Amino acid sequence: MAATRSGIPVSWVSEQVVDRERMEIRFTHLRAWTKGMEVVWTFHETPAGVRVEIVHDLKFRWRWFAPVAERIIGGFFIENIAGKTLRRMKEYHELESQPWPQP
Repeated sequence: MAATRSGIPVSWVSEQVVDRERMEIRFTHLRAWTKGMEVVWTFHETPAGVRVEIVHDLKFRWRWFAPVAERIIGGFFIENIAGKTLRRMKEYHELESQPWPQP
């Protein structure tokens, strides 16, 4: 997977599991700075539409580096990229739900 944050390219490899019964998508990051991070996207139907919650469980391999890395990687990169991803998913699904124009 890949994205950019303020012009900085970011990429990672993750395993994805779709659990339709629980309405979840789970990711395990396999490489890069976020190796070992577990991510769960949970989808809840509401009267107003679908609410998506994202939980990132990031535990750094180097404990002494964690306080700095959590702010930089978690706050600066992960939150920003997850927010952009959700906005794009919303745009895509809202476009898909529009009726096709008649010729």
